[in-house]
Amino acid sequence: MFSVVEQGGVQFKIAEGDTISVPLMDIEPGNEVDLEKVLLVSDDGGVRIGTPIVDGVSVKANVVKHFKDDKVLVIKRKRRKDYRRKNGHRQQYTELKITSISA
Repeated sequence: MFSVVEQGGVQFKIAEGDTISVPLMDIEPGNEVDLEKVLLVSDDGGVRIGTPIVDGVSVKANVVKHFKDDKVLVIKRKRRKDYRRKNGHRQQYTELKITSISA
């Protein structure tokens, strides 16, 4: 059984026991979260696709930790003008472990 959920504007294909990294959520590590935007569910009964959300399906996950991703360098430069700017960015993520998909 697998499912497609949306969290933070990003879609994830998940199954029970998977670990995913979603954009930062304001929930303490160790707590349980319910992912409400279930877009697709596939099980023994077939595939159900939502319009846009599948009704009666819930996905539960535990918050494992919060972390920052690797640094991404943003460099701006204009030739012959002595213009150079270097900027770094580290995106924050929350790691979730999927515990159950109930259809």
